[in-house]
Amino acid sequence: MDTECWGDEVSKKVLWQYKSLPKKGKPQGREVTVLAAFLIASPSKDLEVVALGTGTKCIGRSLLSPHGDIVNDSHAEIVARRALLRFFYTEVLNKQKCSDGIEGLRDDVFNNFLFELGPTGKYRFREGWQLHLYISQLPCGDASLSSCHSAPRNFFSREGNSLSSVDELNGFKDGIYDSLQHIGRVQRKPGRGDTTLSVSCSDKIARWNAVGVQGALLSYFLQPVYLSSITVGRSPNTSEDFPLEEHLKSSLYDRILPLSEELSSPFQVNKPIFLAASVPPEEFQHSETASSTLTCGYSICWNKLGLHEVILGTTGRKQGTSAKGALSPSTQSSLCKNRLLQVFLSLKHESKIRCLAADISYRELKDGAQAYNIASKVFKGGPPFNNWPLKPLGYEAFFQGERCSENVKTWKCKP
Repeated sequence: MDTECWGDEVSKKVLWQYKSLPKKGKPQGREVTVLAAFLIASPSKDLEVVALGTGTKCIGRSLLSPHGDIVNDSHAEIVARRALLRFFYTEVLNKQKCSDGIEGLRDDVFNNFLFELGPTGKYRFREGWQLHLYISQLPCGDASLSSCHSAPRNFFSREGNSLSSVDELNGFKDGIYDSLQHIGRVQRKPGRGDTTLSVSCSDKIARWNAVGVQGALLSYFLQPVYLSSITVGRSPNTSEDFPLEEHLKSSLYDRILPLSEELSSPFQVNKPIFLAASVPPEEFQHSETASSTLTCGYSICWNKLGLHEVILGTTGRKQGTSAKGALSPSTQSSLCKNRLLQVFLSLKHESKIRCLAADISYRELKDGAQAYNIASKVFKGGPPFNNWPLKPLGYEAFFQGERCSENVKTWKCKP
């Protein structure tokens, strides 16, 4: 891989794909957003964007739903990763149809499966194929805090943040962030006047480098899927010799390096190549002051197999949702946990999960991915990730197709 050209090649592919999408959900006027995308590289290094997301918003704690029917975190990296999961689910479903001899698959689908069956009975990437990540700017959290060249996305790019004492313990106090004191620690994304339970993108990407991007449910079917490279767009406010790659390595790899002797196969400490790309277009350039630019409230999610939605980041539901029909299933995004549970249960598995769907909650299914959960516990078992925020009891205890009458406002956290 020619690293000097690879970052810009990745950037060009992603920006071209973004420009090809309709105007709906894109920044208007002084608005800006963040862009993230996952790309697949073939053995011949041909690049293709397979999943894309935009966004800067997340849901406050008081608006969370125990029914899995809203998208809590609409930051670009997280939206793109959920779109990637939908892409993986479709790939696995088509692979299963092929194995069953079901007709109707196009020749191009049949000949270009991303996965192959490995010796463990789970699917893995075919030999020579790679997964790459692009982000238009440094991810929020530790990667931004360890960089002094631009205002961190943690709070300056938000309007009207009101921070709770919980956030103050993580470094927020009197509107000033003591970044030097808290570099390396897990950070929580601020909300709009409401504390969130969403962990920063830097921390989540670091976790992907330990347990894979596929998550708990897909680990029933897939071996861990790791990133081969992470490319980030340069800031217009910094010089060309700014060590962006070193900041990425410090935040997304060095922090998990102590886990090398603790993770058990097939999990590992993954070291992707860290690359810088050219400064992205103006709609992805965040100002150091909130008065100069406004953050776009919408998140676009797209993947190459037909997914294309726009989510309102402050509600976690599809764009255009009315107050009257706010709890209707039709307002749910394809990226919410409820919809991901549905597609998970559409796949076949030797444990006959589908037959037991009515009796198993989303949380229980995630807990049933034993190897993944062991790796996740190792990841969170010591510094700097042992202050990972706890999820409320019952937060993910919903079932397939569950409908909600109202959002639950108060929960207790796990002991």
